[in-house]
Amino acid sequence: MKQYFIGSYKRLKQTNILSNFINLSSIQLSNALLLMLIYPIITHIIGIEAFGFVMLANTFSGLASIAINYGTNQSGIRDVAINIKNPYELRNVFYVTFWMRVLIFILFILTVIGMQWLNIKYYTFIVLAIPIVIAEVLNPLFFFTGTEKLKLYNIANLISKAAIIVLVIVVIKGPEDAKWVNLIMGTSSSLTYIALLGYAMYQHKLTFLIPKKQEMLKIGKENFYLTINSVSVQLQQSLMVFALAKWGSPAWLGAYSLCDKIIWSSRIMIISVSNAIYPKAAQFYQEGPKLWEAYMKRMKGLMAMIFSFGSLLLFIMPGFFIHLISGEHNDMAISFLRIMAFVPAVAAFNSLNVVDLLLKNNTRSIFNISIILFIIACVACFFLMNIANYHWLGLYTLIVECSALAMYEYVIKKSVNYDAHKLA
Repeated sequence: MKQYFIGSYKRLKQTNILSNFINLSSIQLSNALLLMLIYPIITHIIGIEAFGFVMLANTFSGLASIAINYGTNQSGIRDVAINIKNPYELRNVFYVTFWMRVLIFILFILTVIGMQWLNIKYYTFIVLAIPIVIAEVLNPLFFFTGTEKLKLYNIANLISKAAIIVLVIVVIKGPEDAKWVNLIMGTSSSLTYIALLGYAMYQHKLTFLIPKKQEMLKIGKENFYLTINSVSVQLQQSLMVFALAKWGSPAWLGAYSLCDKIIWSSRIMIISVSNAIYPKAAQFYQEGPKLWEAYMKRMKGLMAMIFSFGSLLLFIMPGFFIHLISGEHNDMAISFLRIMAFVPAVAAFNSLNVVDLLLKNNTRSIFNISIILFIIACVACFFLMNIANYHWLGLYTLIVECSALAMYEYVIKKSVNYDAHKLA
């Protein structure tokens, strides 16, 4: 066992995955810490009702950001990593990615303008949350990850998050200021990403380029299923929150949202590992699928062990984590978290399955799985809400995550068996 871990460490060090993971983990950890610090601060300042409007606008902006990203955070990392030594193609990848985001952002703005006639109570919150979406348009994470140079991005991200915390404390004084929270968060991130983009363009000589129509259509077609999957995943995670806001009690909504933030922090760490692995995985896959499969098997086992330990801690000490985040004891939240505790372990098992299908450009299967998962999420949400017993609401996330793991494993094994049959 000792030799296994030593060997794994040496291989990680040689492939830059360890340094990528440390940098990406710092980025994602700063986001997680921001959530844990900022939400209690905001709630105490503006109250629960106004906080609900802030989070609704934030969630809406999050969904829009995923659509605007259009899967470029995944495909972009792969394309940048593959073309890192080809300046012409690297420049092309860079501008195709950003022009696609800009075009979808224009559609988003038109949609927001049209929403003013729907008499939405929190419309002002949505408008002032637009900078969050702008930040996603400008976010160069895919480029810094693909080039395996994340230190500057990491430092800039940490400064941005610190600025957000300070500005919220200084500017937000009461419920009447609630609408400015998302504006502060989005503006700080946008300014940071503008500076990072300027640096990347200067360092890699990425002079201005208007991509060809065929290249825009290509990414539009290739990333369509990936985008639908990402939107579906976001909806799966938000569905229960929306349902509790509509049909549940404030106590249920508050407790569930708190646990959801804790689980999301673990997801952030899992995503950071996947993103750290992705550039080298793309290179391994180009060298030979068998090399990637062997590497994936080893990394999946290592990730499963680490995050299973985290799940065990959440299961054994849910009260400790609830008090750590909220500052108070909440039996309902403890009940939710004890069930949801197993989600990080299941998600860790599944994370590299998604990478595998991305490397194989099997976005159709990702799309099919996302649609089925969304249906499962709707059925599970409806069933659990109708039980009218809050003790079981934590099952929602676990049901969706286990269903995702089962379907991804099935698709990958079916693909492997099909390839083996063809070779035979």
